[in-house]
Amino acid sequence: MVPFLDLKKVNSQYRDELVAAATRVIDSGWYIHGSEVKAFEEEFANYCGSEHCIGVANGLDALTLTLRAWKEMGKLKDGDEIIVPANTYIASILAITENQLKPVLVEPNELTFNLCPEKTQAAITPQTKAILAVHLYGQISPMPELMELADKYDLLVLEDAAQAHGASIDGRKAGVWGHAAGFSFYPGKNLGALGDAGAVTTGDKELAKTIRALGNYGSHKKYENLYQGVNSRLDEIQAAMLRVKLRHLDDEIEKRRNVAEYYLAHINNPEVQLPAVANRESHVWHLFVVRSAKRDQLQKYLMEQGVQTLIHYPVPPHQQKAYHAWQSQHYPLTESIHQTVLSLPMGPMLSAQELDKVAKASNNWQLT
Repeated sequence: MVPFLDLKKVNSQYRDELVAAATRVIDSGWYIHGSEVKAFEEEFANYCGSEHCIGVANGLDALTLTLRAWKEMGKLKDGDEIIVPANTYIASILAITENQLKPVLVEPNELTFNLCPEKTQAAITPQTKAILAVHLYGQISPMPELMELADKYDLLVLEDAAQAHGASIDGRKAGVWGHAAGFSFYPGKNLGALGDAGAVTTGDKELAKTIRALGNYGSHKKYENLYQGVNSRLDEIQAAMLRVKLRHLDDEIEKRRNVAEYYLAHINNPEVQLPAVANRESHVWHLFVVRSAKRDQLQKYLMEQGVQTLIHYPVPPHQQKAYHAWQSQHYPLTESIHQTVLSLPMGPMLSAQELDKVAKASNNWQLT
């Protein structure tokens, strides 16, 4: 069986380094907000090219706390509209509604699945205060155009960079285009911890200070609470793990790009629509997502041929029971995407034989 992603194999490469990092934390006697978190924040900020990085508990908190911080700073208020792609993972939407803000769902670009600047502009109203740009599947959104819109209409921009560590446009990485960016380090991400973890990057010192306080019970100073905050802190052990993994991130991205380029060159079944990519640096291939009108048949066939696949994502946010009030809304492109996408095996550890097996199985499948 060709696995979708063999995390054990990925992390086994760095076992000695990871064990040493964990041992360092255990022996330090300091387990919350210690030197490992501080070092990782500095190293990840430098990697992205950002002035500030704030470690939090997970990627959802990274988005939620950023929006909450903007409310505390008076830049957002209850009911303000936030533009977000309709086809994103539900976490992007949850961060908005958790803050009593109004998501405005916009159909994506049909080829990249990311926000379309023209459709984004058409959705802007006097109540629009921010754009949440999701870099889906590892391809960075059209940030120059989106930032032009933000400047024109005086909007905040929050990047959901959970799937795009290291993706860039003209050498400028995800995480430094918008006014802030939320990252997830869930184990399956390109930069994955060995548990939940997340971070916010920003060039705004005041925003960074506010997020850091909000994630620490609303406290900027021990036993003094400015806000009604939450407990969302990057763990010392996970920070130590991430410091190890960050040193190897670019190498793993290169391997993922090689996998994607193999697929693009060798999968030629007209019934399997390959992903579109603007250029090599813009995509870090968190996922390799194809489309087929008979997606479920294709998935069944590939499994029979020993190829594991996943669906990202089978149900769009507006059709989830969590948002029952939206179920009468209709987003044809988004619904079509969710009904036809299939993620092929993608990761830095796939062998040449496994890639050949995936490509041949994809080419041999025929519609029935």
